[in-house]
Amino acid sequence: MNITSSAMVIGVADAAASSRFFNAHLGFHEVIVRTGFVALGREDAAVDIYLMEDRPRANVTVSFAVTGIAAEHARLRREGANITAPLRQEPWGEWVLQLTDPNGVVVQLVEWLPPAAFPVKDPR
Repeated sequence: MNITSSAMVIGVADAAASSRFFNAHLGFHEVIVRTGFVALGREDAAVDIYLMEDRPRANVTVSFAVTGIAAEHARLRREGANITAPLRQEPWGEWVLQLTDPNGVVVQLVEWLPPAAFPVKDPR
């Protein structure tokens, strides 16, 4: 098997509202727009996102590994994005923040640091 692309299908109440959020704050653009359906894409390696109004809704978290997370956090704050978990460093070294779109889709931005970039603490 050779996977040539990937997509995430997300059931939402309002596809247009989620589309505006992903476009304004995360750099996605609309590829296909139909009643109750929006396909979003980017020019980089991000997964395509399909927003569908007729699908069952579930708790969804979309996670993107990024670079320059501190600058992204500042930009999102300036734009008024709904940041629901502020930028923080996890004990294992990654930096993470979360924002939530109008339909409750949680978007997590993560910047991974190599293990040598953070000290290992003695658990005693």
